[in-house]
Amino acid sequence: MRFKFSLSSWQLIAWTTGLGLSLPLAFLIFESLQSDPNVFNHLWDTVLWDYTRNTLVLILGVALLSCLIALPLGWLVACCDFPGRKHFEWALMLPLAMPTYLIAYVYTDLLDYAGPVQIQLRQWFGWQSPDDYWFFDIRTLGGAIVMIALVLYPYLFLIFKTALKEQSHKLVQAAHIMGHGPVAGFFKVSLPLARGAIVAAITLISMEAMADFATVNYFAVSTLTTAVYDTWFGYYSLTAAAKISGIMLLILFLAIIIERYSRRNRAVFERQTQLSGEPLYTLKGAKALAATGFALVILALAFAIPTAVLVSYAFNYFDQAWNDEFFLYAWQSLKIATMVSILAITLSILVVYNQRLSTARYTLWPGRLASTGYALPGTVLAIAVLLPLTSLEIGINDWLAQYDYQPGLFLSGTIFAIVFGYLVRFYAIAHGAIESSFSRISPSLDMASHSMGRNERQTLLGVHIPILKRGILTAALLVFIECMKELPAALLLRPFNFETLATHVFQYVSDEQLELASVSALFIVLVGLLPLYFINRSMEHSRS
Repeated sequence: MRFKFSLSSWQLIAWTTGLGLSLPLAFLIFESLQSDPNVFNHLWDTVLWDYTRNTLVLILGVALLSCLIALPLGWLVACCDFPGRKHFEWALMLPLAMPTYLIAYVYTDLLDYAGPVQIQLRQWFGWQSPDDYWFFDIRTLGGAIVMIALVLYPYLFLIFKTALKEQSHKLVQAAHIMGHGPVAGFFKVSLPLARGAIVAAITLISMEAMADFATVNYFAVSTLTTAVYDTWFGYYSLTAAAKISGIMLLILFLAIIIERYSRRNRAVFERQTQLSGEPLYTLKGAKALAATGFALVILALAFAIPTAVLVSYAFNYFDQAWNDEFFLYAWQSLKIATMVSILAITLSILVVYNQRLSTARYTLWPGRLASTGYALPGTVLAIAVLLPLTSLEIGINDWLAQYDYQPGLFLSGTIFAIVFGYLVRFYAIAHGAIESSFSRISPSLDMASHSMGRNERQTLLGVHIPILKRGILTAALLVFIECMKELPAALLLRPFNFETLATHVFQYVSDEQLELASVSALFIVLVGLLPLYFINRSMEHSRS
């Protein structure tokens, strides 16, 4: 009996996408297992443990500070009525639009010895030198923790706030009947019920904190992320960089395992009938003032002050910042982001549609494989992408050498590398959004289309795509914004003499001259506000 294996065109596209986008991770794991007796052993014997310790402290510190900020704010906005509550509900998400290295530079400029804060203190108190007073140094590991937490806390705030609004008020009211006040009800009822959402958000924050390169590099804090960058540019050892990346992957997988383990056998079945349920408590007097003041302080520190400083820079240095470089790098960033968005949306539609055509579980694998790159920090991703590209280039150059032709770095030395790297990293965003949108389309529409004589391709183009327009736009926008903000992967994958807005701004940040790139920095922030606007509109639409 003969076994005949065949793939439909949809399956072929899906599996090619899944295997192609997961190839860098496979190469990274393989390369990390190779022997490297010189560079990696030297790092292991000298600084690697310090880098690992700093990374773990950074992750734990950012997670803890994010909890201290986001959990009280989420509870206040979801369960309490106080002045400004409706505005804070969306405004407290604005810091997500602020790249961490921008806020780090702004506060360094404000709080350094030569900054306006210390100058004003010396004038007030008559101090003459640093020996006359003590002032904290922001360019430390602790300072990096604060800067990163101010940007990342909105992830936990949004997820926790939504989880609280989905909880039934009856449970909290039952706690009140049993003699528990608002604080006790929060710790004994609301917090335990939202534990799964909290752990998931903290896991996301931890992954983002570990992936941060710009802030820790600017603050001269050595972490595993900076170690990957330094190993590649300092020692030119892909194998050593891959081994360090493997350590980061272990930490990532451990975080994911802990997150999944914490949610085992836990489910919440009682939910609010409406997401916009009335607040449980009405705060008055000093309590209301404290709630509003706390939210205002966090919003000012995380968004208002950095934005005001950037606007001031842009106004005072407009002639230097508004130049041909800005337009060139903006065009290059927009071009890359547009290409990646179109590719990510197109591939995710084809992969998810293949899942829809069959109920077999194996059809989910291509999408899962293609989405693995999202867990990789930017520097790790860059190394993972360079490994297969350079291997392919070496093989092709060696083969073509017999014909006296060698194309050189035709992949890793062109924009193909950065486009492919961004696609590997951000495909998961498009896949998740498209998959969610497809799940809301009734299968009966497919059957009706087929009964009218339309084939699978015609059904996709004539039925699904028109319905998916909103989901496609949302997914494309999210991928576009992430591409505009991405820095570590761009630093490693960009071709020679090629800059994006992110690398352009970071170069000036590194040179302590952000003022000269202030227009570019503000453009990145403004573009980052777009998805927050659509998220807020979507939440308002859900309530209505």
